[in-house]
Amino acid sequence: MARQEQVLQLEPPHELKFRGPFTDVVTATLKLGNPTDRNVCFKVKTTAPRRYCVRPNSGIIDAGTSINVSVMLQPFDYDPNEKSKHKFMVQSMLAPYDMTDMEGVWKEAKPEELMDSKLRCAFELPLENDKTHDSESNKNVSSTSIKSELSSLPKSASSSLDDGEVKKIMEECKRLQMEVQRLREENKQIREEDGLRKRKVTSMASSPHSSSSQAMIREEGLSTRVLALCVLFFVIGVIIGKLAL
Repeated sequence: MARQEQVLQLEPPHELKFRGPFTDVVTATLKLGNPTDRNVCFKVKTTAPRRYCVRPNSGIIDAGTSINVSVMLQPFDYDPNEKSKHKFMVQSMLAPYDMTDMEGVWKEAKPEELMDSKLRCAFELPLENDKTHDSESNKNVSSTSIKSELSSLPKSASSSLDDGEVKKIMEECKRLQMEVQRLREENKQIREEDGLRKRKVTSMASSPHSSSSQAMIREEGLSTRVLALCVLFFVIGVIIGKLAL
């Protein structure tokens, strides 16, 4: 039996856009609307879970309401020539009337009860005159802005998120940023040490050779002078001997 058509309304419907620069956390918002008269369970999955932080990544959308899902892309070294292959999937199902355990509902769900929608990820850099403004905007992402987004969620979806969890999210993002910075510093230090080591090896390899060459030249010059003196003394001795006779 074929799966049901997705009942949730996604905005944007096909593509999540993340606008750089990507030196800090970049957030995209996915709006999920439930136009039906039934509560709907949902999950948000991604092909790159280490690169994104999704809040909330699951929950229930009451009939006739909608929620905003914050998708936070972690900092990374952006390559404009590399095309993004990351994708997201929004999976949903009609919530049972007597539902008590959400995880149990997902485990017991039949394939024909599940609905899903897929979205691509697109990375783009701001225009030259917008770079400064966007950079400042990204740097000002804080727990306050995330709290304001979460405050717009319905109680059924946001009740599981309290100030402690929001703080954990921000701490995790900050930790990841510090980890990226640390790796960059280590990489820079390794390159500098490698260059210094190569220069030392080159210097050590060339120095003995140069010294030995100079010593050989000096020895050859000395031997030549000694030989010339010996020949000169021999010639003088022969001349003196002939004169004596």
